Amino acid sequence: MKFPHPLMAPVIELALEAGAAILPFWRANVEVAHKADESPVTAADMAAHDVIVAGLTALAPDIPILSEEDADIAQSVRAEWKRWWLVDPLDGTKEFISGSEEFTVNIALIEDGRVVFGVVSMPTSGRFYVGGAGLGAWRADKDAEPSPIAARHAMAPGDVFTVVASRRHTSPEQERLLSGLSESLGPLQLTNIGSSLKFCLLAEGAADCYPRLAPTSQWDTAAAQGVLEGAGGEVLDLSGQPFCYPARESLLNTSFLALPAKAAWRGKLLELARS
Repeated sequence: MKFPHPLMAPVIELALEAGAAILPFWRANVEVAHKADESPVTAADMAAHDVIVAGLTALAPDIPILSEEDADIAQSVRAEWKRWWLVDPLDGTKEFISGSEEFTVNIALIEDGRVVFGVVSMPTSGRFYVGGAGLGAWRADKDAEPSPIAARHAMAPGDVFTVVASRRHTSPEQERLLSGLSESLGPLQLTNIGSSLKFCLLAEGAADCYPRLAPTSQWDTAAAQGVLEGAGGEVLDLSGQPFCYPARESLLNTSFLALPAKAAWRGKLLELARS
């Protein structure tokens, strides 16, 4: 199919190539090192990083790249960027190390701090998601034609309100928010899944809300945020403003809420988050 942004198709191919570079290391007792912040890194992370950087440089040499595996770029330099790529070559390294399939390749194009579009690919299955605000969103399995996806703005009778949560990260604030949602909306179904796939569940209408009141980094979220926004969802900070990626000194995200943009319970979620 012809995607609405000229860089979407080549970036999808690049994400799939990076996934292919990861797979030889999966479930192969790969050696694990640790960065200064104690987060793990493997040869698979670096193999995917090398593929993506070479590909993006060839595709658009004028657009700088911020990758998790090459993030030591001064804030003063990044502040001069109007457009840049925000990349996580292997999102979900802990899942990858454990042998889980819940890891992804994330590539996002950012302009003036907002996501233009993002691509999320799953190396083990060949599935990918792509989308951006005002552009639409699609999912495709290996060798299949992409299909449009859309967030679930209203639940059908019998549906249970489904909240996506991290397998590994929560906080007392997040637990209080979930308790308040349950009191307001009835019993919640919690779905735990790794990496940026949390956003993708919302984008394809398989879940309703992803609150994150524990730390993430910019490269963890940008690509999948693009997918969700293309599917009619939104990502907000706790004040209700659109979640964006300014050139801050820190590359850590603030807390956020991911949800369908037209959800009837949007106001209640924001009220609970602010309290």
